[in-house]
Amino acid sequence: MKVAVAGLGLIGGSFYKASLKAGYETVGLHHGDATGCEDADLVVVAQPPEAIVPWIKAHAAQFKPGAIVLDICGVKEEICKEMAAVKGGFTFVGGHPMAGREVAGYENSLADLFVGASMIITPFDGTSDATLDVLKDYFKSIGFAMTLVTTPRRHDEMIAFTSQLCHIISTAFARDERVAESIGFSAGSYADMTRIATQNPDDWSSLYHTNKAALLKVLDGFINRMSAFRTALAEDDIDGMKRFINEGSAAKKAELAKRKTILPRGDEPYRRG
Repeated sequence: MKVAVAGLGLIGGSFYKASLKAGYETVGLHHGDATGCEDADLVVVAQPPEAIVPWIKAHAAQFKPGAIVLDICGVKEEICKEMAAVKGGFTFVGGHPMAGREVAGYENSLADLFVGASMIITPFDGTSDATLDVLKDYFKSIGFAMTLVTTPRRHDEMIAFTSQLCHIISTAFARDERVAESIGFSAGSYADMTRIATQNPDDWSSLYHTNKAALLKVLDGFINRMSAFRTALAEDDIDGMKRFINEGSAAKKAELAKRKTILPRGDEPYRRG
């Protein structure tokens, strides 16, 4: 199988390097370029949300008949809705790797970035089992521990919570004036909270805006929970603060227990980003 990766930033570069390492004939295409995708069996489109559909439309006639075209950006519903109207001799599948780093660019991409991670795909109804099997085999070969099949809407709702909200919280936390004075006063919890605050503003603002409805919902829920804790603290409600802690602790323990039954390597899939 020949793989073409269109877009060589952190994630695209990692797909490119991982594909080479796995033994695939692989070509890397810089943003906007499509030279080399004509005979590719799999075209991985690793570009910003607003560029995905225009790039595929512009080069649809160049894709090999029967090729699989996989977009891997962090939002799915809007892109899949637009792609449903795009005709061609290829099969489009939406996707999103659950891996990343707090740094950007090809120079920071890794051939083993996806080892132990999960890959989400959002195929259209009617996508053949053969196509899904090709993708699942490919993902496994470059290190993914599992492939999760879901709908575009479900994907966006969950990613608003598990990824986008986390980045917003980290950024808000890092904006405190005490950050500049934290050296010597900080340990692991501080490092964990600020690790992803250095996000790329162009990429992430685009993701937030494209997933606005789902993100507003989870953001409002978080603000409400923080407001409830603030009220308990202000009113010396020790029992209320204990409930806040106990409920969060219980929810996390239940999630970890479930995670270990699904992914034997435990927390590894989300430790990377």
